[in-house]
Amino acid sequence: MGIADDVRQVARGWRWTRRPLVPASVERELTAPHDFPTSWIRTPLGKAAREVAQRWALGPVLNYEVDVEITGADILKPLKPPVIFVLNHSSHLDAATIVTSLPTEWRRKAAVGAAADYFFDVWYRSVATTLFFNAFPIARGGGLRSARLARKLLADGWSLVLFPEGTRTKDGWIGQFRTGAAWLAIEAGVPVVPVALTGTYQAMPRGRSWPKPGRPPVGVRFGTPIWAEDGERPQSFSDRLRLGLGAVIEEDRTGWWQTLRAGAEGELLDPGGPQVAQWRRMWEGSRPARRSHARSVWEPEKDEWSHEAPWSAGELLAGGFPGEGPEAFDAGDDEEP
Repeated sequence: MGIADDVRQVARGWRWTRRPLVPASVERELTAPHDFPTSWIRTPLGKAAREVAQRWALGPVLNYEVDVEITGADILKPLKPPVIFVLNHSSHLDAATIVTSLPTEWRRKAAVGAAADYFFDVWYRSVATTLFFNAFPIARGGGLRSARLARKLLADGWSLVLFPEGTRTKDGWIGQFRTGAAWLAIEAGVPVVPVALTGTYQAMPRGRSWPKPGRPPVGVRFGTPIWAEDGERPQSFSDRLRLGLGAVIEEDRTGWWQTLRAGAEGELLDPGGPQVAQWRRMWEGSRPARRSHARSVWEPEKDEWSHEAPWSAGELLAGGFPGEGPEAFDAGDDEEP
């Protein structure tokens, strides 16, 4: 009893992260919305800081904790930015996984949409999120403020990484899509690339602040780009994007031909999973994705970044990175016919 107990009691009740004690979705907004300063990360110095953070901090740490396998990235070769990547959202590992899995020329021109009420509520979390992911805030409830910045990024040639579910899955299956990604793609006339993330739910589900030990396997599979049809409404396009993402996940599970045949026969599973008891959905959703390859993090021939030419101060002062401009996407010119 005494001062020590008083300090201990205060510490238990102190909000160390300054996060609210109730979910943001039910907390009443007491302050007026304000702009979040994220444009600094897209300046030359900001790009240099982001390159260092992603290449020499985020990438090695992620690959030390999980075993990432990337499939289908060649689907990006005929494309030029901007595009919109839509992904299923299972874990806080998702943004780090996709950012470090994109080919370098795409990574350097990608911006990740992040929940404004979670990642931009205090200054240090906002700085870290912006630094590592080139993130920009998105209000979960939508609104013109988020749309205005996203439209500007697309107009400036930045590809967007979006999670249309708006939150992490609770049972490993895909939830309903919000229409923001579809609306932006229709308005900007850009394709949408579905990207399936597998294993992140098993590696770091809700409630964990760090991946499980043992380098659990994580998969990244890029799917065929999807374009909006003439006159298509955002809701209809968003539904097609959800089914397209579900097909990529099914392809990862059963294979390309099996998925193609199931689609032709109308037998593709609903990406939302079977409507059974929650515990059964969680059990099935937690099924291990595959066995870990357990390879060395630093194995040179499997580390794509080790083959990339590093940036230099002169290139930065000239206004950008090598491989960042349009010429970086003219892939295939020097390939054998």
